[in-house]
Amino acid sequence: MQIPYEEELCALADAVWETPEPGFREYKSSAAHVEFLKKHGFEVKTDVAKTGTGYEASWGSGHPVIAFLGEFDALYGMNQKADCPSYHPEDPDGMGQGCGHHMLGVGAIAAGMAYREMLKENGGSGTVKIFGCPGEESGSGKAYMARDGVFDDCDIVLTWHPANFHMVCTGSSQSCIQACFRFHGVSSHAAGAPHLGRSALDAVELMDVGVNYMREHMEDSDRVHYAITNTGGKSPNVVQAEAEVRYLIRSATNPKCKKLYERVVRIAQGAALMTDTKLEVLFDEGLSNTVPNFALEDVIAKAFQTVGVPTYTAEERAYAKQFKDSFSVEDQLSDIPFGIADIMKLRENIKNSEICDYVVETIHTDHCEMGSTDVGDVSWVIPTATVNTACYSYGAGAHSWQWTAQGKSAIAHKGMIFAAKVMAESAKTLLEHPEEIKKAWDEFDKRLDGEKYECLIPKEIEPHVIE
Repeated sequence: MQIPYEEELCALADAVWETPEPGFREYKSSAAHVEFLKKHGFEVKTDVAKTGTGYEASWGSGHPVIAFLGEFDALYGMNQKADCPSYHPEDPDGMGQGCGHHMLGVGAIAAGMAYREMLKENGGSGTVKIFGCPGEESGSGKAYMARDGVFDDCDIVLTWHPANFHMVCTGSSQSCIQACFRFHGVSSHAAGAPHLGRSALDAVELMDVGVNYMREHMEDSDRVHYAITNTGGKSPNVVQAEAEVRYLIRSATNPKCKKLYERVVRIAQGAALMTDTKLEVLFDEGLSNTVPNFALEDVIAKAFQTVGVPTYTAEERAYAKQFKDSFSVEDQLSDIPFGIADIMKLRENIKNSEICDYVVETIHTDHCEMGSTDVGDVSWVIPTATVNTACYSYGAGAHSWQWTAQGKSAIAHKGMIFAAKVMAESAKTLLEHPEEIKKAWDEFDKRLDGEKYECLIPKEIEPHVIE
């Protein structure tokens, strides 16, 4: 299978790498995607679900409507010099593509373009859609899009993610809520008139202590993380009148996540009461757990075998080894995801190779991985499945400088194009065998068992960025 305009697509991914942008501010990245898609004959709607940078590109008419999801946002603190196998940021606080989203969005475009060629050859009914989804790292762009019905006319959704392995993604992910807790107090001279002050920083610290005590009484699958984003200043002789902490709360399902979040809110209220400060809660983002679809995973597994893995040159393997050697083998072996059948073979391959050079056998699992993605919200409204391909050496995983550094390499490009081929081959199977679409929907309906999708983001909240 050939991907049309492969060189242009790789150049587009590199251009997005060069201009890393945060969620809902991916202005240059989104514009570059939209310009490329319009140039190649797609109809494009922008500002979908009021996200600003989100888009929907389409070609064709009628069913099946097969959609490909893309992303393009970057991460703070992930700035790194390209191709450098040691930590070397141009700006230590700057942004970088430490999760491969510069390729994720372009890979979706590549798959959509390849599938369009199939629709042209077929000459019958069928529509391809490509969604540019902003704010995956922070913002939950797909949750807003799912809440607003953007995906409702699709029959199947396929997506992918750069990884250290070639494999079908399986299992679930955690539901997640992020919120800011701002405490407002009263400043005073810390020595001369401490009795007149009400410390917002005290409230933050008490809240953090309370949540840390709560950890003993959470489910094993729960996770709570926080960052103090405003300490109230740098002068210890001033009672801090303003302070803020940002919390990320995760659990296995939306109802469990909401209950855990409510417990955290009550702790914050208690901290405000103890310090005689005022509390302001700013709901930031919320995303749902993933609904697996084994029927679609089987289609992808067959596509992997049909397409076949890329080959790597001696130079590419030497390049990958530099990055593999920057991370301990023990840590590499401990980062193997659930749902892999041939774990022993993979462990040996990690020890003896620089990069994944075969399709890792996957077994279906409902296990909840310790992480979150707003792809979960899409999976609650349309049967959805995810492809993983190796775009990086064995070693450090996502959200690392190693991933940023390798983001424009030949290995990264091969992984992106490979993902596009696998998704396009999967779409071809679904087009030619509509019974596979029915199987996916039968499983989807059985899993939901009448339960309706309920977005974790309150209706009154629109896409935003909290400063």
